[in-house]
Amino acid sequence: MFSPGQLGFVLVVLGMAISGVLAAPTDEVYHLGPDSEQHEGAPHGKVIGPETLASQVFTNTTRHYWIYVPAQYDPSKPARLMIFQDGHAFVNLTGEYRIPNVFDNLIYRREMPITIGVFINPGHTPEQQESSSKDWGDRINNRGTEYNELNDKYTRMIVDELLPVLNAKYNISKDPEDRAIAGASSGAICAFTVAWHRPDQFRKVISTIGSFTNIRGGHAYPDMIRNSERKPIRVYLQDGLNDNRGTRRDGSYDPKWDWHTQNIRMVDALTAKGYDLNYCWGIGTHSNKQGGAIMPEMLRWLWRDYPRPDDPKNDGNRKLFVSESGESAPAGSGK
Repeated sequence: MFSPGQLGFVLVVLGMAISGVLAAPTDEVYHLGPDSEQHEGAPHGKVIGPETLASQVFTNTTRHYWIYVPAQYDPSKPARLMIFQDGHAFVNLTGEYRIPNVFDNLIYRREMPITIGVFINPGHTPEQQESSSKDWGDRINNRGTEYNELNDKYTRMIVDELLPVLNAKYNISKDPEDRAIAGASSGAICAFTVAWHRPDQFRKVISTIGSFTNIRGGHAYPDMIRNSERKPIRVYLQDGLNDNRGTRRDGSYDPKWDWHTQNIRMVDALTAKGYDLNYCWGIGTHSNKQGGAIMPEMLRWLWRDYPRPDDPKNDGNRKLFVSESGESAPAGSGK
């Protein structure tokens, strides 16, 4: 039998821990709130997909992705963009994030701007599996390579291959301040890596239970941040005190494999360099429970300064946001 520390290590290597199936009692104290539920009256955006994206950067791979289009989207006006890694987990309306519901509610209440959401899975070869709620670990496809390495290959796939497809279909803002990227665990370090390499494209990052550890050298980020010019990136980090704490298979402790220690080091480095930073440490394990519970608040903070003129003599910008015309918008049929 494995010891608790050994079991935690094995689960991380297999990429299974983030599925939430082994959530501990310290995770069960976190619950989704009303912002993550569907509400009558709130216009529902449309979810399109799964679509398939092939890649020349990661040759011989394809990956599924979904697109959320808000009910209030007006093709004549540029929308914001937010891309989620491990897309199936974030687009799932019975999962732990339920982003389409959260976007519906926050946009309706003008607590975030009109934002097109994209939910993209890691790639796989024809012989490998597509990630799904049943298994989205590194061992089944190209996830470990795409998400954990610090080079710019995944960034090039997003910028050079995915964005042109999206821009051909939707009016998306070219301003990097209007673009965000997010993920959980290895998807979180992946999101940060995209913004790190291309802050001219993405300047907002949400990381839940981020794997800034020595899976493939990710523990180097705090030192890289301290030794580099500050980049114009806004970052929200979430993690749990009981995340994987660096116990190796032989029982020894390695801080480079301590998820929470590495998240603390990220906060210290980002703070020292003057980044626009927020963070929240809960009591959970390597689970999506807390990240899902606080996602609405993370999104409010991330988009807190989007232009929204305030005129005390005109309440037009203080009403529930149904559509650009102010008329009732039809609910999306793709959810």
